Amino acid sequence: MEEKDLRYYAKVHSYETFGTVDGPGIRFIIFLQGCHLKCKYCHNRDTWDINGGSYKTIDEILEKIMKYKSYINASKGGITVTGGEPLLQVKFVKELFIRLKKEGFHTCIDTSGMITITDDVKETLKYTDLVLLDIKHIDDEKCKELTGLSNKRELEFARYLSDNGNKMWIRQVILPGITDNEEDIIKLRQFIDTLKTVEKVEFLPYHSMGKFKWKNLGVDYELESLSDATLEDIKRVEEVYYS
Repeated sequence: MEEKDLRYYAKVHSYETFGTVDGPGIRFIIFLQGCHLKCKYCHNRDTWDINGGSYKTIDEILEKIMKYKSYINASKGGITVTGGEPLLQVKFVKELFIRLKKEGFHTCIDTSGMITITDDVKETLKYTDLVLLDIKHIDDEKCKELTGLSNKRELEFARYLSDNGNKMWIRQVILPGITDNEEDIIKLRQFIDTLKTVEKVEFLPYHSMGKFKWKNLGVDYELESLSDATLEDIKRVEEVYYS
């Protein structure tokens, strides 16, 4: 089998052509395959396996993107790479973003930040206009329980973004009884207050719409009994955060 140059090939799960929630404006969203986290609430469970998806080249992806360039530009939108965990395929993301910047596109990465900050990551961030950083849980032990990993790397990643002038939106999914504890929300605010480049903080309501993906894969969904977050849940968290 021919060995692929992973600077120019990526394992892709899917695309969304008119995204409106993952960064400013209308966005072309690329879902890369593969994730090393084990988030119990993941609504993209089918993106975990790095052996899934299919290889696509930068040229193939750019050809798709260019069909929507007029809509993207008119809305002051751009391209968002998400997953899975997109920075597991950082060499590809770097080369893709270099090409996208030449075409004048706004670039965005949606990441957990739970990665090693390698030279490739640092180089990629030079071509990244915005990072959507999903802080899973501000409490380390609760984070391990929820995702299988410590939050230390994602908090270090947030500090690196802040120290190097990278704009970010901080996101946290609100799972009732898990990520909405008042003390944890205050600790989250105290941490975010130490960062210099946060443009927005978003509290996203947990929903169970991705549960069927777990079932289709024959995998137990541990949060079966967890209720979806309501608008009242989000309002209560925001009141604590902004008090």
